[in-house]
Amino acid sequence: MRRFRRLRQTKEMRSFVRENEVSVKDLIYPMFVAEGEGIKNEVPSMPGIYQYSLDRIDEELDRVTAAKIPAILLFGIPKHKDEKGTGAYDDNGITQRCIRHIKEKYPTLIVIADVCLCEYTSHGHCGLVCEGHILNDETLPLLAKMAVSMAKAGADIVAPSDMMDGRVAAIRAALDEASFINTPILSYSAKFASGYYGPFRDAAGSAPHFGDRKSYQMDPANGREAMREIEDDLEEGADMIIVKPALAYLDIMKEARECFDVPFITYNVSGEYSMVKAAAANGWIDEKRIVLENMIAMKRAGADRIITYHALDVAKFLEEEDA
Repeated sequence: MRRFRRLRQTKEMRSFVRENEVSVKDLIYPMFVAEGEGIKNEVPSMPGIYQYSLDRIDEELDRVTAAKIPAILLFGIPKHKDEKGTGAYDDNGITQRCIRHIKEKYPTLIVIADVCLCEYTSHGHCGLVCEGHILNDETLPLLAKMAVSMAKAGADIVAPSDMMDGRVAAIRAALDEASFINTPILSYSAKFASGYYGPFRDAAGSAPHFGDRKSYQMDPANGREAMREIEDDLEEGADMIIVKPALAYLDIMKEARECFDVPFITYNVSGEYSMVKAAAANGWIDEKRIVLENMIAMKRAGADRIITYHALDVAKFLEEEDA
């Protein structure tokens, strides 16, 4: 008889033989900066997550740095939106101003700038639109311009999330031409057209005003296609890869980790967060236990880092575990 239970008898023994662990250094916290003053708006569908104006965002940044979370993923919410998303690549836009503020006041915090037009366009789509069609090639120069603008503001990493074909190559060329050869690209390569994004669109004000994003985000049924997307982005110059969402796509993360030897990040998205919060609020689950179990599942599947709205909670839970 094999006695597997020998290595499970005590907390110390279980820890001693544990194969995967989550630490604070694995966490990336998404944040929303809104143009205006005195803003701290809780997102109704995401308890505990807020939009902050630039004059109040330090309230959350202080918590992030106190928890020793090493990185944030920044999304901007401008007052003005137009068909071309001009606020996305305005060097004095809300996101760019926020990046400059963070790098001045919190210089060791890694700032990842999301690169996509959806929060800045009046129609809510991730690219330019003509007669109801999302234009791929015409969008690429604007994404490249946005990435350069974010790098100029001080972003440590740019993360294209638009899912336009060829955007990594366009961004890499633009960054290099602007002398940002050392700015890494974290590409949302395997980003699926998921129902789990609903609460995010409340947070970022980025819901499309017509149609959906199924013509550019991936079909949830396709796993092999995800490997082709990742391979293309790496060939075009991506340094790191995101798989999004996380929990329903752990098989994609597992296969990607086995196929490619680059840093992988998974995005534990808004719907995944909100379901846990809602169930916990109703007393149906043990929030701490479920959140930590979800985190370890992502690490076990191969994620090097995790983008999660639970980041501050996870940091607290881990501290309690170590106490």
